Amino acid sequence: MQKRTTILMDSDLLERLDRFAARSGVTKTSVLASAVEAFLEAHDTAPDLSFVAVGRSDHGRLSLDGRSIALREAGMRPGPDED
Repeated sequence: MQKRTTILMDSDLLERLDRFAARSGVTKTSVLASAVEAFLEAHDTAPDLSFVAVGRSDHGRLSLDGRSIALREAGMRPGPDED
């Protein structure tokens, strides 16, 4: 799903964007979307977790073990065999 937004940009930069899009035969929207995607790929430090689950168990350590596994997967704490 796409959504519309408004951005403020220096007029010189906007003119460069216009020229690039026209020269390349692409829309300004596609150039901006590609630029934002590249920026986020380079700067987004949020870990990619392989899974997230919520549940209940009678086993008392399950939530602690799950938390430990999630933190280790996120690179926030080494596992017991990774010291």
